[in-house]
Amino acid sequence: MKRITMTMVVGLFVAAMAAPSFAADIPRQSYKAPVYSVPGYSWTGFYAGINGGYGFGKSDWSGIGGTGSTSPKGALAGVTLGYNLQTGSWVWGLEGDFDYSWVKGSTAAGTGVCGGGAGCETRNEWLGTARARLGYAGWDRWLPFITGGAAYGKVKMTPNLGSVESKNKFGWTAGAGIEYALMTNWTVKAEYLYVDLGNAECSNCGTNVTFKENLVRAGLNYRF
Repeated sequence: MKRITMTMVVGLFVAAMAAPSFAADIPRQSYKAPVYSVPGYSWTGFYAGINGGYGFGKSDWSGIGGTGSTSPKGALAGVTLGYNLQTGSWVWGLEGDFDYSWVKGSTAAGTGVCGGGAGCETRNEWLGTARARLGYAGWDRWLPFITGGAAYGKVKMTPNLGSVESKNKFGWTAGAGIEYALMTNWTVKAEYLYVDLGNAECSNCGTNVTFKENLVRAGLNYRF
C-alpha cells in the first residue's frame, strides 16, 4: 500500500513539473485591436452654387459691309446647378450654368462699318452652358475634371453705321478644372472653358460676326 501511494505521489510530482512545459507548447491566440478607417468622401448628389470670373477672346467682322477684329474682355458672374454620380474613383456629372456678362470689345481700325469714328463693337450680354463632366476622385477631397458640351449666349453687334443688332447663338464649349471639398456639403472649384458661339449675321450692316472666348472662373457649391 505504501509502495502504491509513493508511486502516485511520484507520478503527480512528475506531471506537475511537466505541465508548464506542455502549456508553453500550446500556441496562443493573438489579439488585434479593430482598426477604424475613415470613409472616403462621396461626390454623389445634387449641388447648386455661384460662379464668377473673367473672359477674353476675339470677334471678327467680315462681309460686304466691312471688316474688323475686336478683342472682347470683361467679367462675368452667375449661378450653377449640377449632379454627380461616383463609381469607384470616377465621378460622372452633368452641370449647367447661367452668367451675366460684361465681356465686350471694339475697334476702329477696320474697314467699312468698323473703320473710323466709333468703329464696331461686339458684346456678350449673357452666357449659359450645359456640360458633361468626368472627374477622378483618387485623391479623396480633390477632384480634377474635364468637361464639355453646349454653349448658348447673346451676341450684341454695334456697327458705326446702321442700327444695333443682337442674336442669341448656340455653340460649344470644352475645358478642365479642379474641385475641392471643404466640408461635407461645401466645395470650391476653379475651371477654364473655351467657348465658341459661331457666326452671327449682322443683317443691318451686311457682315458676319464671330465670337470666341476663354473663360477663367471660380465657383462655390453647396451639395444637397
